Amino acid sequence: MLNVVALMGRLVADPELRQTPQGVSVTTFTIAVDRSFVRQGEQRQADFIDIVCWRSSAEFVCKYFSKGSLIAVNGSIQTRSYQDRNGNNRKAFEIVADNVHFAGGKNGSGPVGGGNNSGYAPRQEFSSAAPQAAPSYSAGSNDDFAVIDDGEDLPF
Repeated sequence: MLNVVALMGRLVADPELRQTPQGVSVTTFTIAVDRSFVRQGEQRQADFIDIVCWRSSAEFVCKYFSKGSLIAVNGSIQTRSYQDRNGNNRKAFEIVADNVHFAGGKNGSGPVGGGNNSGYAPRQEFSSAAPQAAPSYSAGSNDDFAVIDDGEDLPF
């Protein structure tokens, strides 16, 4: 069986860290994930997906993410049943996160070179110098190449 989920979206509210009676850290939050298909003339739709993080991942999310932050999550889908206040049976679907990663800069505006649930990975700065021109191969001659006889073993 296979139950693997990978999502990237923006937090719709600030995550809040809670503790179970046994002292285990947990947080639940919702991310807005854009749909990949857009009908012509319509705006892109988004799905709002509930995420659950436990232990150090929960602490990591609450420390480094806030409303509007771009986040990447991978984990698995879990379902649970419950009764609402009116006695109706309900089913909840949520993603239990295995790993959480940064997906945008500190201000949420751009990509970051990685990140993981062990702490903040600082953005790698790239040189703004002009790129070097590609080498020109037109200056070579046909004498630079050797013919390999197919009947012999390869020289390596």
